[in-house]
Amino acid sequence: DVTNPFFKSMLDLGVAAFGLMIPILSGYIAMSIADRPGLAPGLVGGALANTVGAGFLGGMVAGFAAGYIAKWVKSWNVPEGLKPIMPIFVIPLVSTSLVGVIMYFIGAPISGFMNMLTDVLKGMEAGSVFLALILGCMISFDMGGPINKVAFLFGSAMITQGVPTVMGPIAVAICIPPIGMGIATMMAPKNYEVGEREAGKAAFAMGLIGITEGAIPFAAADPFRVIPSIMVGSGVGAVIAAIGKVADHAPHGGPIVLPVVDNKLMFVIAIVVGSLISAIMVNILKKFKKQ
Repeated sequence: DVTNPFFKSMLDLGVAAFGLMIPILSGYIAMSIADRPGLAPGLVGGALANTVGAGFLGGMVAGFAAGYIAKWVKSWNVPEGLKPIMPIFVIPLVSTSLVGVIMYFIGAPISGFMNMLTDVLKGMEAGSVFLALILGCMISFDMGGPINKVAFLFGSAMITQGVPTVMGPIAVAICIPPIGMGIATMMAPKNYEVGEREAGKAAFAMGLIGITEGAIPFAAADPFRVIPSIMVGSGVGAVIAAIGKVADHAPHGGPIVLPVVDNKLMFVIAIVVGSLISAIMVNILKKFKKQ
């Protein structure tokens, strides 16, 4: 437990910030669909997802539900006298109520699914190569999405239980997708548009500080070549980390956590090998695409 008042305040600040992540995610998903009237019901839906333990997956479902419900209510043909209060009262009230009802029914099943995934992971041996492979693939599959978060939160929880060797492979897998795609654009620039080459530089930098989402633009543009490539690279990197008994004592990944990593050399080797595998594989697949 943290006893120093200053560090306790920093911990409380971090906990509060992480508590806002799911409501904000849900709120802005809803806002992207229905504009400002979707924000309030999206935030409420995300908060409910937090409360029932539905996690990021529940927050995403709540955001989409809130957005499309708010958009539907906006389309109502109402009397002229009601139109001024629609966006500030009627739409948020109706949308929030309906989202609350939806989350009441689906929150528990989503929470159960997330818990089931976590229990499956817990059932595997903490230092096993197979567990590392599964976690590495989960991290890179949706790059910050719900599957990624299940693996990440599982690794973070294992740190608190005194098993940092689970977070070690995860820390490696977290940075391989963006670093790998950054290297890929440097190795074969002709395979990428000018904008993608610039995005590659940004992705590489994001990978160094453990932001997996740096690879999302590439996956969105070419998912059938990029996602398998980064999953293979992350899986291999995580397996190397597991074999090398890499342990990460911080709930984060990438080279930025090197000071709190055990077996630093294997950590670096795992990142380099995994990133190169991803880069080479995606460029080979893109070359076949052009032929």
